[in-house]
Amino acid sequence: MSNTDIDASEVARRIADDDAENLFVLDVRNEDDYEEWQIPASTNVPVYDELLEYDYSGLEDHLEDLPEDEEIAVVCVAGVTSARAAEFLRDHGFDAKSIPDGMNDWGRVHREYEIPDAEGVVQIVRPGTGCVSYLVHDDEEAVVVDPTQYVDRYLGVADDRDLEIVGVVDTHAHADHVSGARRLAGELDVPYHLHAADAGELETITALADGDTISVGDRELETMHTPGHTPGSVSFRFGDALLSGDTLFLRSVGRPDLEDGSEDAIREASGQLFDSLDGLLDLPDETVVLPGHFNDEDMRPLATELGDLKAESTNELLGYVEEGNQEELVETIVESLSDEPANYNEIKQINWGKEQPGGDVETLELGPNNCAAN
Repeated sequence: MSNTDIDASEVARRIADDDAENLFVLDVRNEDDYEEWQIPASTNVPVYDELLEYDYSGLEDHLEDLPEDEEIAVVCVAGVTSARAAEFLRDHGFDAKSIPDGMNDWGRVHREYEIPDAEGVVQIVRPGTGCVSYLVHDDEEAVVVDPTQYVDRYLGVADDRDLEIVGVVDTHAHADHVSGARRLAGELDVPYHLHAADAGELETITALADGDTISVGDRELETMHTPGHTPGSVSFRFGDALLSGDTLFLRSVGRPDLEDGSEDAIREASGQLFDSLDGLLDLPDETVVLPGHFNDEDMRPLATELGDLKAESTNELLGYVEEGNQEELVETIVESLSDEPANYNEIKQINWGKEQPGGDVETLELGPNNCAAN
């Protein structure tokens, strides 16, 4: 890495570890792109088009707004204009570095966390896309849950802990990111577990059903069929931990419209989701909820006891389930759905085995996380 560059993973580490006091993230993309998706706590100076033409006048107009006593990490789309901006800033006395490959690099960052209250669970957070994966382990064996397409990350996590991966699982057929589960399972020659209702045209799966267990050392990963987000969505219990996939998030629930966007279908799936969430609420209050996605929550790891989640009243939709108010849950979901995840139809076709990933497979999934129902 050049001393004029700063890696996106280093930026993510300093932000997550509260070590960003002396780091200023400057985003030079156009305002619309920035508003759609950005690095947390970054500052936008929209001079992207000018920098493409080697015009530095707009950036020069903002020099007084930039800190002279902090390191500046400059980011753009793919690292070209950010490198130009960083060089210009260094020529004017600033300690500025460029993030190589820009927001593309930010989308590839993965960070891992041990879960203090859930023995044998490693959480792997992808801060640029809001995706969360897990490695559950016991007695030198591990199962990977919801891996991204960057399978080397999971091989590294297992190797660091001297663990053998004996299985790979998807909680559902993902619509926001390309799953790495089939590839990882194939490379290791281990089972790929998925509920049959989400299998599409995939043939090489080990089908999951409610109540099925997957052995991990001397422990078991217990399957709970929790349809709603998708017909085959499942959650997993592993001791005191609940890996809730896209059924239950910390501040929302999984959106039910990505299989069929008609209002009748959304209402039917929302009813299924109500029943699934109602079942999860029957679990002990000390159950540690570990979601498959996050939005802008800054806690790390992303983990909350179910009792605290209910008491904090920060999850409006879960509150309707607690009250037994299915109609209110359904109406709120129907009225408050946001834009669908980028390229979600193409991503689902890949995850169903109906299309093969092409050369743009990495860029397909970049952008904001839109998997929540509100």
